Amino acid sequence: MAKRGYWVVCYKSVSNPAAISEYAKLAGTALEALGGRVIVRGKPAEIHEAGVDQLVVVVEFENLEKAIAAYDSDLYRPALKVFDNAAERDFRIVEGR
Repeated sequence: MAKRGYWVVCYKSVSNPAAISEYAKLAGTALEALGGRVIVRGKPAEIHEAGVDQLVVVVEFENLEKAIAAYDSDLYRPALKVFDNAAERDFRIVEGR
């Protein structure tokens, strides 16, 4: 069985909340069509070690290949265009169980 793929995104700072709101709508629609499922979206309940109090989003995909393809897809591109530089974020695509 193939391992799942995940987008793990931590927002370091937000400079344009309105753009982030519009991005979230467009990204949500695209992710649903691409087989992604948001499983975490929120601020930490607790912070330990070198952690910081920032928004965290985790999106689950059927496999790593789909997670990578979703980021580069024509469906997600309009969301990225709206996102522009509205926030500084750490965006990782990782393989999981």
